[in-house]
Amino acid sequence: MEGASSQLGLPRDLPGRLLVAGGAGFIGSAFVRLLLALDTGPEITVLDKLTYAGNLRNLQEVEHHPRYRFVQGDICDRELADRLGAEVDCIVNFAAESHVDRSILDPDAFIRTDVYGTYSLLEAARRHHHRRFLQVSTDEVYGDVEAPQLSVESDPLRPRSPYSASKAGAEMQCLAYHATYGLPVVVTRGSNTYGPFQYPEKIVPLFVTQALDGGPLPVYGDGGAVRDYLYVDDHARGIATVLARGEPGAAYNLGQGAEPLNGLQVADSVLELVGAPRELIQHVQDRPGHDRRYALDSSRARSLGWAPELDFTSGMARTVAWYRQRRDWWEPIKSGEFLEFYRRNYRPLEPAGPTS
Repeated sequence: MEGASSQLGLPRDLPGRLLVAGGAGFIGSAFVRLLLALDTGPEITVLDKLTYAGNLRNLQEVEHHPRYRFVQGDICDRELADRLGAEVDCIVNFAAESHVDRSILDPDAFIRTDVYGTYSLLEAARRHHHRRFLQVSTDEVYGDVEAPQLSVESDPLRPRSPYSASKAGAEMQCLAYHATYGLPVVVTRGSNTYGPFQYPEKIVPLFVTQALDGGPLPVYGDGGAVRDYLYVDDHARGIATVLARGEPGAAYNLGQGAEPLNGLQVADSVLELVGAPRELIQHVQDRPGHDRRYALDSSRARSLGWAPELDFTSGMARTVAWYRQRRDWWEPIKSGEFLEFYRRNYRPLEPAGPTS
């Protein structure tokens, strides 16, 4: 008879005590919820600073779980990281400043959290001889990928934004700790992720919540930038699989694997599911240094037994239904700080001038 881990598509051979840094964020909280749904599984300590994107409501359904506890704090706090590192045998690091647009407006926070914070956790793992350290990274470290090519893990890293550069720097530290100290590090590079509980600055929840309110959907430039979209629970299962089975010192791409979609296609999908008119699409000034295309070859992760379960159509249907039902979660977010960010970041395209 198959156990709960098989029923959830999760490996059985997970470490016993995890420190999940950034576990109150979007992907981190999905990972925590999935592992705590197992009948038997790891004990989990979540460490999160609770910045704007960290939200304890993401973990409300597990707050009384006997294998879960929460600690509010900063991964850059070396003393705290070391104290918590002494109590576990594995660190999974989701903690990061994570939005390209915000990195363009304020790169300093990204260097501090993504680079120095990762170093702080690596030192804790090294001092306490951890069984595994997993660094959650991004496909953006590869930079632009010309069609029809797919990025593979051996490709050079060519980050082009402060965000992707900080994530590449964190990866390089992790792999250096493996080579220098023998720390059993693995890295995952995930594609664009979407689903419930995602802060509405990212493209899918931004478009969904705007459409539900009848507001404009801000599409960068001509809307032609292409991304691979992965449902959040599939991403979380991929991370768990690499944590259990990945080869130390290796990186693993986690992508949906279907034909990547551009911004206009995502907007059209949202509008159709919400039942809103296409006139809501508003083209805005393009992001500086905007990478045109990301696309991943995930065969290395698939060789470990992982594969996405939801295609984009099914995942989007679930996502739109969740945001439609959970206005209590996202409506309070879309005020104050979020409105200021929106005003700073999305500027309508200037009308074309007269031609001679």
